[in-house]
Amino acid sequence: MRQFSACIEWLFARDGDVFADRIGRAHAAGLDAVEFWHWTNKDLNAIAAAVAETGIAVSGMVAEPMIALTNLANKEAWLKGLRESVAVAQRLGAPVLIAQAGDDLPEFSRAEQRAAIVAALSAGADILEGSGVRLGLEPLNTRIDHVGYYLSSTAEGLDIVDEVGRPEVGIVYDLYHSAVMGENTQQVIGDRIDRIVHLHVADHPGRNDPGTGHIDLAERLDWLFAGGYRGRIGLEYKPAASDAAAVRAVITSLGARG
Repeated sequence: MRQFSACIEWLFARDGDVFADRIGRAHAAGLDAVEFWHWTNKDLNAIAAAVAETGIAVSGMVAEPMIALTNLANKEAWLKGLRESVAVAQRLGAPVLIAQAGDDLPEFSRAEQRAAIVAALSAGADILEGSGVRLGLEPLNTRIDHVGYYLSSTAEGLDIVDEVGRPEVGIVYDLYHSAVMGENTQQVIGDRIDRIVHLHVADHPGRNDPGTGHIDLAERLDWLFAGGYRGRIGLEYKPAASDAAAVRAVITSLGARG
């Protein structure tokens, strides 16, 4: 049975609402997990209370601060923030923190920037060791949403993870970003499905509900699960229809194949 996580930055959101109330709406819609981006701008006490009240799981959040790991000078500040992020993840029971590589910096070569990312993630693995929390480096598309970002290639993200060589560090594989970059899931993932710590889905064009665009999300998910992926599927899309029935329809379409 596939498990899903609602990204409540977009799903179950209402204008001017209390952020933590989205957890209750997700639970009422039948979701058993939620995720979000930044934690430093949120009321963690309210989130923890909503999690305790509903019994819903928090599947992940961003490792803060979101500063460029491509600049080695940011390493120590990022590691300090990672320690704090791990503590928050443990408090909320979240098994995944999402790491952003940062922008491609013209003052450094690609090789220098990659080495800086590897150095930060390697040191981060020492902080994560034994915590019950894993870090997922996330490749993003540079054609629409994240122009100037360093890491647009899933294969390069996996190579970085392999260079780090620690079980605490993997990738967040976003099928939307991958498809926008023209990637074939089977080709770019290959035999490295076990490096994926979390999945994200949205359709293209529009980054809207799965089924509204032309990405073969169900087929790609079938292949990933057939190859051994057993984590959650993060519903990180801008909903064309925000009601609970629309979200349940998406879950049915992506989970029907078992």
